[in-house]
Amino acid sequence: MSTAVDPTRTPPPPAARLREATGADGEVVAQLVRELAEYEREPQAATATGADFARALEPGSGIGCLLAEVDGPGGPEVVGMALWYTTFSTWQGRRGMWLEDLYVRPEHRRRGIARSFFARLGALCAERGYGRLEWWVLDWNTPAQGFYRTLGARPEDEWTVWRLDGERLARLASQGPAIP
Repeated sequence: MSTAVDPTRTPPPPAARLREATGADGEVVAQLVRELAEYEREPQAATATGADFARALEPGSGIGCLLAEVDGPGGPEVVGMALWYTTFSTWQGRRGMWLEDLYVRPEHRRRGIARSFFARLGALCAERGYGRLEWWVLDWNTPAQGFYRTLGARPEDEWTVWRLDGERLARLASQGPAIP
């Protein structure tokens, strides 16, 4: 029995390679963040520049970023990122990892890239003795929530995020310390 090749069938996409981002990747990280902000319906909120990310990704900053690359017509093409930083749990007495942003360009989704990001982040946590890997997900992003459940993640429903920023943060700071 021979197997015929169907010329109308699209070959599977090439696997993505993961690599650590450096300051030289600042502009591509900024672009991916802008795309993520657009997806999350807040394009005006993404004000960070390539220079901001170049500074943030300096060695020893406590901020890490993995990039996913595929071979494109002009060479390697970045198609996704996972940007994280270290946290600390007083309950565990150990560092943890906060995944600030995970984004895969729409045309490269459902190829295992996000799962590869999580596998690598989990390995980093294990290598470094981190006790947690945590992140936020928007309430309306049910596809992401479903994916996270397949990883074994669970929502922390008993906690509510609180925030001070912009004018409110500046106003609080201007009040000075409460204790003389």
